Amino acid sequence: MLKADKVRHIIAILEDLYPETPIPLDHKDPYTLLVAVVLSAQCTDERVNQITPLLFARADNPYDMVKLSVEEIKDIIRPCGLSPMKSKGIYGLSEIIINKHNGEVPSTFEELEALPAVGHKTASVVMSQAIGYPAFPVDTHIHRLAYRWGLSTGKSVEQTEKDLKRLTPKDLWNKLHLQIIFFGREYCPARGHNPETCPICSIHGRKNMKR
Repeated sequence: MLKADKVRHIIAILEDLYPETPIPLDHKDPYTLLVAVVLSAQCTDERVNQITPLLFARADNPYDMVKLSVEEIKDIIRPCGLSPMKSKGIYGLSEIIINKHNGEVPSTFEELEALPAVGHKTASVVMSQAIGYPAFPVDTHIHRLAYRWGLSTGKSVEQTEKDLKRLTPKDLWNKLHLQIIFFGREYCPARGHNPETCPICSIHGRKNMKR
């Protein structure tokens, strides 16, 4: 099977299983999504969704966030892990959004990636899900599945993003990255995975894939 045919078939499977793709992180606007994505680093979406209501009850906009101290933010977000770094990042990005962007989350990769605690993947999530700009956020799960399905070499997250963008239609990127995440959680986990029963790996997985 040609790679283009493989990609079309994988997309069809994902669309059949996940026609709707709600954003896993609870939020109400670009700012609260940005903060939630920062908190999600090395933390589950479920844990983030338990903590953000507590944080956003105190501060759901950059103006209220900078009224809190870094220490207060850290105490609230501690269960998400990496709280010293994340609290400084959330406070710092809030200051910059106020001082440089009139209180609004910027809408370019360059401006987003200039914010503290915001890397390319975080910026990609905000651009795709809050701004509506075509982007393909690649986290470790998508990176793993793209290699498992033979769509990328697995050399780096950056290379995987390039490969997936090259192989898939641009107008599907914002939905497709969520579909892959949902599929990985339900059918294609890192551990305890059976390629023979996986709807995609049973057809398109690498031959040397291990259970």
